[in-house]
Parts: sequence; structure tokens; C-alpha cells
Amino acid sequence: MTKSEELFNKALNKMPGGVNSPVRAFNAVKKTPFFVEKAQGPYIYDVDGNKYIDYVCSWGPGILGHAHPKVIEAVKKICENGLTFGAPTEKELILAELIQKCVPSMQMMRLVSSGTEAVMSAVRVARGYTKREKIIKFIGCYHGHSDGLLMKAGSGVLTEAIPDSAGIPRDYSKFTLLANYNDENSVRQIMEKYGDDIACIVVEPVAANMGVVPPKPNFLKFLKDITKQYGSLLIFDEVITGFRLALGGAQEYYGITPDLSTFGKIVGGGMPLAVYGGRKDVMSCVAPVGAVYQAGTLSGNPVAVTAGIETLKILIENKEIYSEIDKKTEILENAFRKIGLQTHRVGSLLSAFFTDKPIINYDDVSTCDTNKFAKYFDYMLKNKIYVAPSQFEAMFVSFAHTDEIIEQTANIILNY
Repeated sequence: MTKSEELFNKALNKMPGGVNSPVRAFNAVKKTPFFVEKAQGPYIYDVDGNKYIDYVCSWGPGILGHAHPKVIEAVKKICENGLTFGAPTEKELILAELIQKCVPSMQMMRLVSSGTEAVMSAVRVARGYTKREKIIKFIGCYHGHSDGLLMKAGSGVLTEAIPDSAGIPRDYSKFTLLANYNDENSVRQIMEKYGDDIACIVVEPVAANMGVVPPKPNFLKFLKDITKQYGSLLIFDEVITGFRLALGGAQEYYGITPDLSTFGKIVGGGMPLAVYGGRKDVMSCVAPVGAVYQAGTLSGNPVAVTAGIETLKILIENKEIYSEIDKKTEILENAFRKIGLQTHRVGSLLSAFFTDKPIINYDDVSTCDTNKFAKYFDYMLKNKIYVAPSQFEAMFVSFAHTDEIIEQTANIILNY
């Protein structure tokens, strides 16, 4: 028995499924998870001495690779002053200024500790500002595990959503209406019926939680236009796309400005930190200025903020990072296509789907053969390459992945 297996068996008695986030349990690929000891650059090391090329990158934050020296040095230094104060620090302002420099639509913002918290708060602000209760989300788009957003489809687009988890009161679903991603008509039907009651449409501008599914041309513009038409707000959930597709995220990449945005992962440089914000008139609804309440003891803690500052500084000072990782990801995209897989890439986000059906929305994604994916995952792991243990997660490429590593990975894919 390996050390990872021993630890997992013990963990099963301490934590549900032995893990603190479900996908880590490797259930979808029918394997026992390895336990990580450390990570450096493009590599992750387990407790049994195995070294893997890492394309999970902590599910996105690691755009620079693991343990970037400048980030680690800054975090170590700030820890000497204390870990959290529950009071304002100058670094919170510095980070906010850097975010606004990169994403001009963030006229006013609030720091929080997780993507779930950021999206939950942004939706609350939209409701408070518009004085409306209903929202629209898209089937297959994930916005964290708050009660009002963890929904799946009912019998049709215009039906009420059904909670996608036990423990959520069914009444919550009355306020969450489901549309099909990349389907303008499904959104239009809902708006025609409920438009005066819709506070906001929340969307991943690039769906990245059902695998990577890019928006169809003009889909995001359509969402911007129809929310404006009905007096609703448009929220971009850029927890994954933010600072990855471009310094200005998906809104820079596609040239569409939402009313509110949420950021996580990269913005915290690997530490627990997220941000929501947008139009100043809308964010002025947030307490203590307005009546929409949101608070957090660890919000904007100096350690997480420092990691975020250093990461954004590196990205701002080295803009070539984006073109370089995009080119590297394209090489992997081409390798997947050569072995006949449906493949989507947007910047350095990549997914290969085990289906013959073109991928446009969740219905298409649901045709994937997860057993075939599990065999592929096992093959990659045996070749010391760590990809997400789920067909429905993205593959992340970092600046630390060298040309040699990319070539090695591409050759392993081609020999699958």
C-alpha cells in the first residue's frame, strides 16, 4: 500500500469522502487520489516520491507555475507582521488599484475569500440595486455552491430550477431561472415572460466548469443588450477567466463590459481571495454605504492580498506571458485534435471531450464517454502527467511549462 493510500484510508474517517472538495476524491476516474507533498514550477510531487507535470495548477490560480520565488518571498515577509487584523491595510488599496488598472469596469469593489462568496454577493447586490428577485443562470455554468446558484434544469427552460444538492429549500429555486448556454432564444423566452422581475443574468463568459465551452459569436453581446433592454444587470463570473485570458479577463478578450464582475483564483496568487465589483452606482448599494449587507472577518487579509499583488505585478510587467502560454496551449490542442477528440481552447484554457458530437452547450457535453476519459486519465497519470480527474474540468497551462515540457506532453497525447 502506498503512503497516499494509507493517508486516504485514514482521511475517509475524518472528512466526507476523505477530501475537502469532492473532485479531489478521484471518484470520476475510479482511482485513489494521491496526496501532495509539495509543488514547484510546472511540477507537483506526491508523498510517495512521484513527480508529475501539473496541468491542474490548483484549478487555475497557478498561471505563473507553483511557488514563484517573488510571490513566496513577499508572502513570507508579510507573515512576520501578523496573519490577519480584521482592520484595513494599505495593501488592500494597492490590490484594488492594480485590479482597476487591469479591469477598468471595476470602478468599485469588495475583497472576499472565495469565488462562491464573490458570486453570491454580486447576485445579492444586483437584487438590491434593481429591487427584483429573479435571476437567470445557464445550465452547465458553475458559480459556487451558494443555495441560490446550485441548480440544475427542470423539465424545460421556462420551468423553475431544481436544487442540485440536498439541503437546499425548494423555494430557493423559484428565483433561479435556467437558460441554455449559447442559446439566445432560451434567454429571450425567459426575458419576455419574466423580464420585469429579472435582477441579473450571471454567466461564465467562457464556460469552464463543463469543460471549456466558448461563447458563440455575439452571444455575450446579446446578453449585454438584452439586460440593458429590460433594466437588468449582467454579471460576468470571471473566477476562472479573470487574469488568464488577458490582463482584463474575458471582458477584454471579447470586448464586452458587464455591469458586475467576480474574480478569484489568479487574483489571489494561490491564496484564498476573491473580488466582486463593477459600476460605482451599483456597488454603492453595499454596506456601510448602502443597504446590501456583506462582511467577512478574513476579507482582504494581508497574506492573501500580498500574494495577489505580487502575482498581478508580474503579469502586468510581463504581458508577453499571455501570448507565450496561448501558443503552448495551442500545441496541446493540436495534439488532441490529431487523435480525433472534440477539443476547445480559449487562450490557455483547454478541454478535450470524449464524444463525437460538436460541443456547444451542456447537452453536448453530457454525451461524453466518462469511461473513456477515465482510461485516458489513467494513461496520463502513468506517464507522470496530472490532468483534472474529471471530464468536465479545464486543463490549465502555466508560464512555467517550458517548450520541452509541452513537446513531451504533446508526444504522450499523440501516442494515446
